[in-house]
Amino acid sequence: MPTPSIAHVLNEFLSFGELLDDAYWEASTIEDKDFIYNIISLLSQELLELKGVDESEQHYHYEFISEGIRRIYAKLAELENGLEKIVSRTQTLTDMKEVLSNVIAIIEEQSEI
Repeated sequence: MPTPSIAHVLNEFLSFGELLDDAYWEASTIEDKDFIYNIISLLSQELLELKGVDESEQHYHYEFISEGIRRIYAKLAELENGLEKIVSRTQTLTDMKEVLSNVIAIIEEQSEI
């Protein structure tokens, strides 16, 4: 995967954040809600920083900005492995599978740099 632009990553992370929000409200246990909230918290700071990047600079290659995003990979892997248990609504699950794989690819690529 070529290094994505800031604009591309921002769009993927925003989509992922929206799906996490849906998954949070649809979760049936407090443990699942806590797990999802933890991921939302780790993603939030990075999203805040990315939203602050000037539009004229969004074509540059993406690099991690916040410390939380550097720690998110283990939680994303755990989410991916337990996705069908944690996310029970079909529409959210289907959308989450696609976006989650994109987000994991972005995080993995950045971790290799």
